[in-house]
Amino acid sequence: MHHHFCYNTPMTADELRKKYTEFFVSKGHVQIQGKSLLPDNDPTVLFTTAGMHPLVPYLLGEEHPAGKRLVDYQKCIRTGDIDCVGDASHLTFFEMLGNWSLGDYFKQEAIEMSFEFLTSPQWLNIPIEKLGVTVFEGEGDIPRDDESAAVWKRIGIPENRIAYLPRADNWWGPAGSTGPCGPDTEMFFYVSDAPCGPDCKPGCSCGKWLEIWNDVFMQYNKNAEGAYEPLTRTCVDTGMGIERTITILNGKQSVYDTEIFAPIRGAVEKAANYVYGTDNEKDKSVRIICDHLRASTFILGDPRAVSPSNVGAGYVLRRLIRRAVRHGRKLGIAEGILLSPIAGVLIEQMKGPYPELPENKARIIEELDREEHKFLETLQKGEHEFEKLLPNLLKDPRKIMPGRLAFKLYDTYGFPIELTEELAGENGMKVNRQEFDEAFKKHQELSRAGSEQVFKGGLQDHGEIATKYHTATHLLHQALRAVLGDHIAQKGSNITAERMRFDFSHPAPMTQEEVKKVEDIVNEQIQKDLLISLEIMSLDAAKACGAIALFGEKYESQVKVYTIGSSEGFFSKEVCGGPHVERTGILGKFTIQKEQSSSAGVRRIRAVLDC
Repeated sequence: MHHHFCYNTPMTADELRKKYTEFFVSKGHVQIQGKSLLPDNDPTVLFTTAGMHPLVPYLLGEEHPAGKRLVDYQKCIRTGDIDCVGDASHLTFFEMLGNWSLGDYFKQEAIEMSFEFLTSPQWLNIPIEKLGVTVFEGEGDIPRDDESAAVWKRIGIPENRIAYLPRADNWWGPAGSTGPCGPDTEMFFYVSDAPCGPDCKPGCSCGKWLEIWNDVFMQYNKNAEGAYEPLTRTCVDTGMGIERTITILNGKQSVYDTEIFAPIRGAVEKAANYVYGTDNEKDKSVRIICDHLRASTFILGDPRAVSPSNVGAGYVLRRLIRRAVRHGRKLGIAEGILLSPIAGVLIEQMKGPYPELPENKARIIEELDREEHKFLETLQKGEHEFEKLLPNLLKDPRKIMPGRLAFKLYDTYGFPIELTEELAGENGMKVNRQEFDEAFKKHQELSRAGSEQVFKGGLQDHGEIATKYHTATHLLHQALRAVLGDHIAQKGSNITAERMRFDFSHPAPMTQEEVKKVEDIVNEQIQKDLLISLEIMSLDAAKACGAIALFGEKYESQVKVYTIGSSEGFFSKEVCGGPHVERTGILGKFTIQKEQSSSAGVRRIRAVLDC
């Protein structure tokens, strides 16, 4: 049996979040706000997948308004494979603690601070004998990271608790095909007293070493030729997952057994009239509902609202909600609205660190109810279609339902294969699952080819074209205000290397004259070859000098203001993270291809630059 290490008093997520922030603030870091779950102007990913994601521009050299030492907590979503969720450790939604050095301290100070936070009695108080670390073993022209190893040894980690591992384990980046990257050092917690064998070291996959923290050292830039050039300005980016760390610190086997999941798991157990821990299959359903509902609630509660749909982030949201509903049915939760009362419990629990949840509660509840209702209608329709097929199916002496029919139910009516199998089983039949899987795989490859178009382009390396489009959104925003009025507010934008998409609030379709006028104004500003300048100031000062800021967005106390034109007679002034070109003249010709409705009261423009 594991000899679990545990605090005398269990540590909660709220305490960990607080301690972490307090510790790094005491080391000269400024606490910044975590960002939206829906990335700003990065079409390469659907969600913010890590704490470092929103900070890429600053790791690449942009100045951060809050300075060079930062600390934050960030909500993240990873959808690598939704179907893995349900085991003891996978989560779709999780929180990441992070601290950052932008050209300030490097390996030595980063490692010393990590060590102090983990082991000092005042902070996490983990016994040194419970810790192990991994460092990069080197590859090609890039040497082994002896520098990090030397710091670890000096502060008290013995040589036999330091593992040198290859790129797959201890290297980060770049996020796009080019950009900043470097070795990392990871810290592990040892949950056992006996190694799995003579080679059992930190990083061993036997389950006795659990990773709790990762310090990434950005010291190289990978250029277009694939060579690694040393960066003049090195950065540190670290990440510690809250849920995982709490599980480890409290000696629990599973994150679902911690206080983080207690309220929501309790609500699911009560609704299902089931005691968790009595039946493996049912436990899995409870975990899926807990995880998926948590992720859905945070996506719906985000200031940059997304609704369930059939594309992109909206499609992921739809899958999460529907999978939760289906597992609710599996648990025998009676028909009726299942998810929103449980979401209410979660909103109450997380309102401290995430005030956007109670602020958007009405929307969260309404969208969950609507999608759940829609899905139940889908299920009824699918069952009805199945019954129409039934007389013919029953004529088959082999009692096998063709997989392509099962796929048709899935494809046309959104009817899940598991339910088709259940209905077939009730009628003494089996589904040809292999044929279904083949059809499904083909369908997935087609849709994946579509989504790969989204994922390539790597805006992470802030390509020149993307930067041009980003600047053009400011010109467009201002031109729309000039033509349609000051009620125009940006509701979102999405940029690829081929085009820009811009959503804005406006009650009616634009006339052709209005579209033409907006296009002309933008081109006029491009022809004027206006200078674009950047200033850092307080949000109040920015508003006082006429800068517009995105509604519903959280800002730091110090913000970046981009001005297009001279400061006396500027064309546009906006609070924005960047990046921007230096002058408008290099943008080329701006053409609006389409103006259409996006959702109620929101219009969408697609436009291209001929640069």
